[in-house]
Amino acid sequence: MSPRLLFVVTEDSFFCSHRLPIARAAKAAGFSVTVATRVGRFAGAIRNEGFDLAPFDIGRRGMNPFGEGVGVLRLAALYRRLRPDLVHHIAFKPIVVGSIAAKLARVPAVVNTFTGLGYMYSCEDARARLLRRPVETILRACLGGAGRAVIVQNPDDREVIARVLGAPSDSLVLIRGSGVDPLGYPPSPQRGGRVQVALISRMLWPKGVGEFVAAAESLRPEFADVRFVLVGDTDDGNPQAVPRERLKAWHAQGVVQWLGRRDDIPEILAASHIVALPSSYGEGIPKILIEAAASGRPIVTTDTPGCREIVRDGENGLLVPKGRPDALAEALRRLILDPEARRRMGAAGRRIAQAEFSESRVVEETLAVYRSVLSRATIPGA
Repeated sequence: MSPRLLFVVTEDSFFCSHRLPIARAAKAAGFSVTVATRVGRFAGAIRNEGFDLAPFDIGRRGMNPFGEGVGVLRLAALYRRLRPDLVHHIAFKPIVVGSIAAKLARVPAVVNTFTGLGYMYSCEDARARLLRRPVETILRACLGGAGRAVIVQNPDDREVIARVLGAPSDSLVLIRGSGVDPLGYPPSPQRGGRVQVALISRMLWPKGVGEFVAAAESLRPEFADVRFVLVGDTDDGNPQAVPRERLKAWHAQGVVQWLGRRDDIPEILAASHIVALPSSYGEGIPKILIEAAASGRPIVTTDTPGCREIVRDGENGLLVPKGRPDALAEALRRLILDPEARRRMGAAGRRIAQAEFSESRVVEETLAVYRSVLSRATIPGA
């Protein structure tokens, strides 16, 4: 009988953009795959892959452990109904809610993947600090044990999970990002004409959208012909989203061009000369930075966990302090003026992406974790 694998993610779009290759490989390896997620426009794509779909809205508005009881019980009921052999929770909220539900439903094997530590660990405001202790208490109780594994995407997060959350070292695995298929992001010579600088992301303030716009504004008098573009939609369900009206106003003023959501990211990268992501968010490893490196594009990003994992300062891009639009502007200025540095850094990024961040490597390492937790799982009633 095929082992039953259940993915739990917040959005069907995120599953398709970040986890689809792993699910395909698991299915090819003999797993029966189900996806529990909020169903949007990717339901058909998931079903067309031969996966079952279990509509489930885990919610994204914050992480208050005192207000998630109903969600835990609903998810536990889903686990009892589907009876998975292995559940893979992806990202912070599914991990917290899902780990408790998995305990209640006695799920034999659980993998928890932190795709960054997010707001709770990237911010030092009173609310973030207040939430840490109860969340850490929950995770400390739920992360360990037979048939359990934790995947983190960068060494900084590994240190936090091991030290602060108390995850057992033998169940803690570093798998660097979601990976990309280098063939899907072919490098190409940088195009002539106007230089294009792109920020490609959800339009969230912690992704550095404000800093990018401020940098573009300061550079405009010197580089009137440089094109600064924002690529990505805002996120109406996220309290940290940049308002749509603000994005439209920037576009109308000519400070930046907001292109909105685009599905042709390889083409956007090919048309760009520099990719920027001045994030202050608790990233795992931003997939767009791996895609940019694979495409042979130099990167300007912040010296923060996850971002600095893909960018080696001066080799394939430049690192700047977070929250410093002046430093961002200076780094962009340096690359705008130096096409040879852009070419050299882009070539180095391609080599790094191929050697260290390939999709095939991430898939292989994740399937190895699945096999390990299943071999160590305690079967209820056995």
